[in-house]
Amino acid sequence: MPDVKIVVRSSGPLRVYGPFELEDPDGNTFTLPDGQWVSLCRCGASNNKPYCDTSHRECAFEADTKAT
Repeated sequence: MPDVKIVVRSSGPLRVYGPFELEDPDGNTFTLPDGQWVSLCRCGASNNKPYCDTSHRECAFEADTKAT
């Protein structure tokens, strides 16, 4: 199985490249196959959580997080 890659986008979402499985608090799962990606919200303003809907652009979210 190929590795999962997570890219921290400057003042934006976490971009996750598959394959991976996301599970909600109720145990429902979403599987992302290899070769696809999804963006996960970091700003908290998305109306489609946990996914990014680009609301960070409207709420002036800023985060210059660097991988260390």
